[in-house]
Amino acid sequence: MNKHLVLLSLLIIIALTGCVKPGTDLPSGTVPSQVAYPAEKSAPPTAIPTKHTLTVFAAASLTGAFQEIGKDYETTNPGVNVSFNFAGSQILRTQLEQGAAADVFSSADHKNMDLLVTENLVDENTYQDFATNKLTVVLPAGNPGNVQTLEDLARPNLKLILADSSVPAGNYARQILTNMSEAPMYGSDFSEKVLANVVSNETDVKQVVTKVELGEADAGIVYISDAIAAPDLITISIPNEFNVTAKYPIAVLTNAPEPKLAEAFIAYILSPAGQAVLNKWGFSPKEH
Repeated sequence: MNKHLVLLSLLIIIALTGCVKPGTDLPSGTVPSQVAYPAEKSAPPTAIPTKHTLTVFAAASLTGAFQEIGKDYETTNPGVNVSFNFAGSQILRTQLEQGAAADVFSSADHKNMDLLVTENLVDENTYQDFATNKLTVVLPAGNPGNVQTLEDLARPNLKLILADSSVPAGNYARQILTNMSEAPMYGSDFSEKVLANVVSNETDVKQVVTKVELGEADAGIVYISDAIAAPDLITISIPNEFNVTAKYPIAVLTNAPEPKLAEAFIAYILSPAGQAVLNKWGFSPKEH
């Protein structure tokens, strides 16, 4: 045989033999190119859980309760992040009217919710009350204004802070003062005298609490739930005969990015677990 052909054959055999995996025994007479080797095993792809964000616009007075409910909801619904926007109900309504994206809206009154229904921004079929609240008078620690009774709110030079009349809490506070003015024990000018002591009107009830805590006023009128969230404040109860029951509605937004999650969140709030959290924060069950 031509020595060149022999050399070429040897080179081909060596090259083919190099393709054989180490430790592989070939049957006698088998050419390496005829052996089928199993494909390399690759690690299975890691499953990445789908993330969803549920956006909730809620009245400022719901801050403590909803934050706790949100954490509970996330625990029972892995992969869901609940994002809150807390503010005065009227501010939230305006934001939604201007195109803000959200899944759920909860107001401290029916007025702001009803306006969104009229504008077709809320799914009316999901609109329902889920809790109620009442108001109370709060005083800073140490009671520097020496406020002992509700009558003292009309005392000249007392510094009082309320939520603005456009805010549900501010509107309710003024309704209470009107109710008290109709009682002989307070006098027909009681509301007028109290309102003359107002040194600041805030855009949400949490601002009222903050300023009273800082001692910028001798008294404020807020929700019972707000007083519970600020245990350092002193409270003076407002009798039921003068008080106002604030009804809290909730609904899914018409263009909610996550409508199913929104419905599930509302269902959780209405569940015994959700209602227990609301009760802990000073809210009462919805009225039937």
